[in-house]
Amino acid sequence: MRYADDFARHEAHAEELRDEVAAVLAPMGLRLSEHKTLTAYIDEGFEFLGFRIQRQRQQGSNKRYVYTWPSKKSLTSIRAKVKAITKMGTNQPLSELLRGINQVLRGWTGYFRHGVSSRTFAHLHQFTWERIVHWLRRKHKRATWKWLKRRYLANSWWPEHDGVSLFNCGTVPITRYRYRGTKIPTPWEPNTDAA
Repeated sequence: MRYADDFARHEAHAEELRDEVAAVLAPMGLRLSEHKTLTAYIDEGFEFLGFRIQRQRQQGSNKRYVYTWPSKKSLTSIRAKVKAITKMGTNQPLSELLRGINQVLRGWTGYFRHGVSSRTFAHLHQFTWERIVHWLRRKHKRATWKWLKRRYLANSWWPEHDGVSLFNCGTVPITRYRYRGTKIPTPWEPNTDAA
């Protein structure tokens, strides 16, 4: 089981908050890890559960907002997975390769679709396409581009074989979180309805 030990607060409140959290966790037999607990300025940003979280100025205005996007470590991880799948042998059909890659891409983009991820998804889309084409060039060493396009890339240079096409990361809708105010009850506020 994993626990979140990161807090985004002012430094003056960090020690006070740590003591409060330690007091809440102690009756449950849990404690904060000293080397994992991080105090960070929101303007400098930090990484949490694969996301990079940082406050930045919005383009075209002077307003500042907290943005979340996939961290570089997460992007490196998915690129390594795609590369490992496409480095496997070329004796399997393209449809099998696409099934394996699609499963990995759907899971990763589904997790990161709640952040500012459209540029990252576009980059991953281009990287995956290049890896597939490189795999096809290794599989058919003497084939020309015209033959490869006719056989595997017929739909606007999009890899497809036996009814299986490459998952397009760019089509994943980005659904940012919405502020819901006091609609969500918290355990720290007294319940005024039970009077």
